[in-house]
Amino acid sequence: MIRLCVEVENKLGLHARAASKLVQLASRFSSDVYLSREGANQRIDSKSILGVLMLAASKGTCLAVFIDGRDEMEAGEAIKRLFRSKFGEKE
Repeated sequence: MIRLCVEVENKLGLHARAASKLVQLASRFSSDVYLSREGANQRIDSKSILGVLMLAASKGTCLAVFIDGRDEMEAGEAIKRLFRSKFGEKE
């Protein structure tokens, strides 16, 4: 299992379009991928759009990403790239 910390950098935060991109990306991997707000005890399945939206992660929110499975390293790198690219948004 690997654990990553990512920051939501895009202006609108983890809104519906960004959440959808994250869910689609996570769903491509066989590994389990969970998200949590830093310091929170609750883990959200990142393959669930409703779960991801319930995080209400605005710009600047730090999220912990927990990945467990055969392709966890590839999944982790892809998720880091998605967050760094600000979900493909200009701002």
